[in-house]
Amino acid sequence: MNRVKEFDEKLPKFPDGRIDYRESDTALIVTAFLKFGNEILLMKRSDKVAEYKGRWNTVAGYFDRMEPAGDRALKEVKEETGVTEDLVSALVIGEVFEFTDEDINKTWIVHPVLFELTDKPEIKLDWEHTDYKWIGTEELEDFDTVPKLDKSLENTLQVL
Repeated sequence: MNRVKEFDEKLPKFPDGRIDYRESDTALIVTAFLKFGNEILLMKRSDKVAEYKGRWNTVAGYFDRMEPAGDRALKEVKEETGVTEDLVSALVIGEVFEFTDEDINKTWIVHPVLFELTDKPEIKLDWEHTDYKWIGTEELEDFDTVPKLDKSLENTLQVL
């Protein structure tokens, strides 16, 4: 949460008060996995997103303001999949990590989160994704994913 506060205080804001990352080479994000049984949800990024078009990811989003990672993750899950908190049986917060993607010259501070679900939900994709698949965690390496998605998953599964 300290990094979120640091960004909240230093970066410019949009008129509605959200942090404006457009001029920043560092961004705080949440990466949220939906897990049912031994499967996780992967989604293919659309051509309408700024970074990593056409690559596989899970639910992800910027921290717009100070809030707990679980709260930010749940908001992103609702927006990107239509899944609501009534299907969540457990919440796992993984270890935060930082990495720089030299290809786009951006440092990401990743807050990994995993939601265990009680049922496999119907997924309602928004504009950020074009397709989705439920896969076994061991299958992740078979997909062209966004950088360090495997580390995000590992950081949540270690807590389980």
